[in-house]
Amino acid sequence: MDTVSRLLSRAQLEATLEKHCLLGAGTRMDVAGYGELEVPFHVLLEGECRLHVGRQVFELRPGDVVLIPSGAEHRVVTAGPGERGTVETGGEAFVTTRSERGGDPVIDLFCGHFTVNAGTGALLFRSLPGAVHVSFGRSAETDEVLRGLSFLMRAEAGREGSGTAAILSALCTVLLAMVLRTARGTATADVLWTAVTDPGIASAVAGVLDDPGADWTIERLSRQVAMSRATFLRRFVRETGTTAGAFLTRARMMAAAQLLSTSDATVASVAGRVGYQSESAFSRAFRAELGTTPARFRRDRRR
Repeated sequence: MDTVSRLLSRAQLEATLEKHCLLGAGTRMDVAGYGELEVPFHVLLEGECRLHVGRQVFELRPGDVVLIPSGAEHRVVTAGPGERGTVETGGEAFVTTRSERGGDPVIDLFCGHFTVNAGTGALLFRSLPGAVHVSFGRSAETDEVLRGLSFLMRAEAGREGSGTAAILSALCTVLLAMVLRTARGTATADVLWTAVTDPGIASAVAGVLDDPGADWTIERLSRQVAMSRATFLRRFVRETGTTAGAFLTRARMMAAAQLLSTSDATVASVAGRVGYQSESAFSRAFRAELGTTPARFRRDRRR
């Protein structure tokens, strides 16, 4: 199984489409912050708008997707005189949001969030930038895929019948997979370790995810991909946005969280299976990454 598919499977994602926003000119829509295990996203199908996340401002065009792993509060603004708020109309599958005092819409925007588990899912999104902006409409290949998804999303939004929520959830998960595999370049300026393009670094990442309990060292990883130690370290940071050591720890904690959630193995056994000789060293690393002890993490998951 490829890296992105493996991560999404372990993260136990649940996608929820919350709003279909048809906003007119001069409209401001404020979005409150999300919970720790919730990751909001926005998909712009038509029109142009601005998305403010803290001090960052994203200029969105058709085919743009923004993922906000930090869950921070944010704001959608359409150009035009004045500043109108929004009104909402409830529905069975999602809410339809329009500008106050009506008017023709200038954007067609879908908004929702992903809910992830406290182990792999939390660590996966914590390893990404606070906000990820991907423009799928700027290449022929991704534009064709997005057009198909857009058609299905709009069709289901217009129908809003039996199965609509499930279908929209699945389509949103497809979009997330596309985001995670998008390498830095014309489509995004963000560094995503899930989309490494350097064959050697990609091989090292896959090797660690496949066997996190192996006796990995920088020397072993660099030899495996036929690079000098210095070259490997430099390329790893450039390709992933993190150090090899930090990535190894996070990959091991993802595997540990999976074992603690799905098996009856003791904490000491889990520690050994993810590459730790000392249970205490494992517990310290686990707590540093997930904010709780392995034993408490397991109790909370079972509860």
